[in-house]
Amino acid sequence: MISSNGETRESAATIDFVTLGMFIIDDIHPPPSANDQTPKKDIIGGAGTYSAIGARLFSPSATTSKAVGWIIDAGTDFPADVRSTIDSWQTNVLIRPRDGLTTRGWNGYGDNDHRAFKYLTPKKRLTAEDLTPSLLRSKSFHLICSPERCIEMVQQIWSRRAATFGEDEPRPIIIWEPVPDLCILDELDNALKAIQFVDVISPNHEELAALFGQEHAGDVKKDLIEQQAHRLNNSGIGADGMGMVVVRAGKVGCYLATAGKTCWLPAYHQDAAKVTDPTGGGNGFLGGLAVGLVRTNDMIEAARMASVAASYCIEQVGVPSLTVAHRGHIERLEEWNGTSVFERLAEFRTRTA
Repeated sequence: MISSNGETRESAATIDFVTLGMFIIDDIHPPPSANDQTPKKDIIGGAGTYSAIGARLFSPSATTSKAVGWIIDAGTDFPADVRSTIDSWQTNVLIRPRDGLTTRGWNGYGDNDHRAFKYLTPKKRLTAEDLTPSLLRSKSFHLICSPERCIEMVQQIWSRRAATFGEDEPRPIIIWEPVPDLCILDELDNALKAIQFVDVISPNHEELAALFGQEHAGDVKKDLIEQQAHRLNNSGIGADGMGMVVVRAGKVGCYLATAGKTCWLPAYHQDAAKVTDPTGGGNGFLGGLAVGLVRTNDMIEAARMASVAASYCIEQVGVPSLTVAHRGHIERLEEWNGTSVFERLAEFRTRTA
């Protein structure tokens, strides 16, 4: 949280979700097929930001918005309107001043949702050492990193929690989003070691294929996704081997697989005209998935929440828009992009029953 004088302070609220992904200010360049080729500048972005939004969508400010934790390193160029937007979400965000520029990125899109990315300013990665005691006690964590760094960060989280709260502190849900550049065959052995330390691994379909030295080359091949997810499960996900693979397959939807259960769910948006920019959709998906697992303990319902979260992230360039209406003197009715998140979830639940 940020007080009026700019000092950071912690909320005592119970934390359901924390991301160790970064906040980035993006420049977005549309694909060649887009009607409007004008780049969009100074867009709120970053894997951490979108995953926090995915969790926040299901955490209304009147009750649970403070259950969403994340960290922003704000440089000397941090825009006032960006800060105002983030403050309006009322999350448990820790905004720290940075002596230098805010991390900025270049996003270039091609056809078939292909994305190229590069940093325009030096990045400042987050580690478990950055977690305050309140954030450290979160019920779930989202990591986006290499396999070796995943193992290191999970061990640090476990160690710090035990030292701070005692050896009996329950272990949180760990969701690992492999960094795209290291989804290559040479990293497969390291990835198979890393999945033993997490509860969920979630690559997209292209990243999963590349991890096994293969590719989809156009249309999404469901049978290839299922085979590769099965190989991960056979290697054992989590300490007890009961973890989950969640493959994000864009417009095709998502595939869930545990050692004993598998399921395909469609994407929420079936009309391509509803999708403006896929940036952040996968990260938002994982924020929704995390709070879904924490609050429902049901992988199918959590995946529904994840799919709805992703749908809000891809309807516009940048982050979805929050508005709040008041009914009487007490009730606050939130709408994102002019619609109710929970009504959208109910509709999707009926559609996928």
